[in-house]
Amino acid sequence: MIPDPVPNTITRPYRGLSVQEVEVPLTELDLVPFLLGREVYRRTDYLVLRNHAEAAVVAVRKASTEPLFSPVVEARVLALPEQVVSISSPETDVGNATALARTALAHRRDGVRAYVVQGRYEHVNFIWEPTPVRIRVTEVVPPEPPKLFAMAEQVVAFDEDLPPIELVLDAVDIRELAAANPAPQYLLPCRGSGVDLGGEVAFLDTRPAEREDWLMIGCERSLQFHRHFYGDEPPRADICPRRRVSGREPTLAKCCLLERGVEVDGSSAVVPWGSNLDEIRTALRSLTGVARLDGATVS
Repeated sequence: MIPDPVPNTITRPYRGLSVQEVEVPLTELDLVPFLLGREVYRRTDYLVLRNHAEAAVVAVRKASTEPLFSPVVEARVLALPEQVVSISSPETDVGNATALARTALAHRRDGVRAYVVQGRYEHVNFIWEPTPVRIRVTEVVPPEPPKLFAMAEQVVAFDEDLPPIELVLDAVDIRELAAANPAPQYLLPCRGSGVDLGGEVAFLDTRPAEREDWLMIGCERSLQFHRHFYGDEPPRADICPRRRVSGREPTLAKCCLLERGVEVDGSSAVVPWGSNLDEIRTALRSLTGVARLDGATVS
């Protein structure tokens, strides 16, 4: 028996969806007998059947997947015309669930369950009850846009196995930390975080020749560097994104104490400060329940 589709169902790959023009009325009583015994391509799992301006979405089960074409032995109408929205969106990559969900939600209507999108290269796919997975990305700003967030967006755009994802920035703002901890001099980890803080600013990565009476805005690794350079620990405002992980919602963060790989603990995934796209991909797959790639460790 063909099961109920779960939210965020799409055709993977989208060649598993067949779009056909038909003359029969788009009702369950007409579509099921029309399809039973009808040949379909062996990779076809879903059909969008169009009758002029209306469309219905149907799931099918075939007698076999061995021959090139095989007769339908079971058909289930998933969505009738009043439950389907058809969208033309030439810029949408219909093989990507996040892109599909964004386009669908921009055309959201009450009572609609299936959104059929004709996108880039005129390819067509559908998404069922789009419900993006919300993932908090905890990252230090400036610079802006923050690097981890931008790289996570890259991964979401190319990994077609991921479900729809909504990335939400949780910014650790150096300017806010400085305002909450006023000081005449600040020491920041590196020039990449350069910003006007209303006081004199030095950068740890330049290894200033003289130890000054500064407030460090940095993390544990910065503190280790400071001890090595100057033999002591300055007063500090901690910027570590990992320390903000709450466990209440899926969170992607980074930590400079992790030098390679990914650490997954429940609803959080931590990547190195200088992480690559593969590590971020592993983290997002782990957070969304997609098969984990090599390199992830679960604690």
